Amino acid sequence: MTTPPAQDDPRKDSLIEYPCRFPIKVMGRHVDGLVHELTQIAKAHDPSYDAASVELRPSKGGNYLGVTLNVTATSREQLDGLYRALTAHPWVKVVI
Repeated sequence: MTTPPAQDDPRKDSLIEYPCRFPIKVMGRHVDGLVHELTQIAKAHDPSYDAASVELRPSKGGNYLGVTLNVTATSREQLDGLYRALTAHPWVKVVI
């Protein structure tokens, strides 16, 4: 019995059906300019990103800010690049 040829379509291995709205949660230092920086990163990876859709949640102590970026995900590569860019930012502590 022969094995069927491997599929070349990486979307077959994903649980996400592209394109779709995809929330990315970021926790960063609560400093002036954080939201602007994050929305610029989102816009670089999703040209249709709407900064008006951002959701903010300050931490109890006020030192950190939770930011939800609702992007339009078009591929695994796009999301991987966006996660790498967000985690590389010096003000960002966690990206989920």
